[in-house]
Amino acid sequence: MNKVISFLINDLKLQKGDVIVIANSGGPDSMCLLNVLLSLRDKYDLKLICAHVNHNVREESKDEKVFIEEYSKEHGVLFESMVIEHYGDDNFHNEARKIRYNFFDDVVKKYNANYLMTAHHGDDLMETILMRIVRGSTLKGYSGFERIVDNGSYKIVRPLIFITKEEAKKYDEDNNIPYVTDKSNFKSKYTRNRYRMKVLPFLKEEDPNVHEKFLKYNETLLEYDSFINKEIKKNINNIYVDGDIMLDKYLELDPLIQKKIVYYILEDVFKDNLMIITDRHVKLIMDLANSKRANAKICLPRGIEVVKTYDKLDFKNEIKETVSYEMELDKFAKLPNNHQIETVSSEESNNNNVCRLLSDEISLPLYVRTRRLGDKMALKKVGGYRKVKDIFIDCKVPKKDRDLWPLVVDSKGNIIWIPGIKKSKFSKQKNENCDIILKYN
Repeated sequence: MNKVISFLINDLKLQKGDVIVIANSGGPDSMCLLNVLLSLRDKYDLKLICAHVNHNVREESKDEKVFIEEYSKEHGVLFESMVIEHYGDDNFHNEARKIRYNFFDDVVKKYNANYLMTAHHGDDLMETILMRIVRGSTLKGYSGFERIVDNGSYKIVRPLIFITKEEAKKYDEDNNIPYVTDKSNFKSKYTRNRYRMKVLPFLKEEDPNVHEKFLKYNETLLEYDSFINKEIKKNINNIYVDGDIMLDKYLELDPLIQKKIVYYILEDVFKDNLMIITDRHVKLIMDLANSKRANAKICLPRGIEVVKTYDKLDFKNEIKETVSYEMELDKFAKLPNNHQIETVSSEESNNNNVCRLLSDEISLPLYVRTRRLGDKMALKKVGGYRKVKDIFIDCKVPKKDRDLWPLVVDSKGNIIWIPGIKKSKFSKQKNENCDIILKYN
């Protein structure tokens, strides 16, 4: 643990009065990080805030929240928490991560914190690097993750990157620090768990300090990435203009810099969804740039098209070009956001991607449309109406997605369902009588 403390004091240079938000799941690594910071609190007059997210997918989640809250209170640590009430149909882990970090960002701003600290350790770094190598990634992506990320008004810091999970657990045991165990970490259906349970034990058997080699690999790749980024900044403003790559200037560059510029643009276009982009997509773009054809295009995920027109490559978002729509919903509706709504005969799920209706209570036919100014929906549990705008805000739907998000309405204009987000008072439970079942996928 000396490396962790040395990093906090000598590298991060903690100052008296620093405010630190700690992302805490209650697991051994989170509790280890919390208690390392507690050991430094008096010396540096630190203000500590525990931030906990209940992912709402396990029965034990409520008990874990109570455990962390009581531990925080006992040790004079402020406590903030949230429950993820629903998920859309995106990749579960990606979506949960977005929600978590949005919440952490809110807590940081509430307390005007200097740091958000997470308990990612050396094993997490190894798992991430191995997964990226197998899947394919960018130079920076292959490095895993950074120990310090400048997030503008605060920094995201991962102090435990120097130690393994076993070292964190030993610290807890030596200091009688309680923690909870997430049983889902042992389920082999999750990709990361398979690396954790099968690959890491082999590597550690070969070298017990293999995590240090991965940390060195991490540092080396980040150094090279930083150098290349400086070269990109020298050229990018002349090459990427108003959403277009100027091919005459782009093709003069070294292929490595060309590839890095493509990744730079994709990071800007896809932002938090960059994980859906692979090396194959980058190769398609580079092949398009070098093609002898004057006019051609390729399609990327999420409705993004890359169009070559003579001496330019244009990155177009075909979804955004659709401002609004309204269509009758019969058996099936293909939506401009690349999703669909269909009528099904049966469905076991009862989440927000499924809506059960009784035709006697609504006015047919149904329609799917985009939102309109002043839209309100009658809610079932709380009663009354709520603005669709406020529902989107509460559910943290990105602004860029709201204008195209589908609303299901009846012929009288009553909003019946916001697919993937929330159901109205007209929706039925599985055990209630219904004769229409809609599914969003």
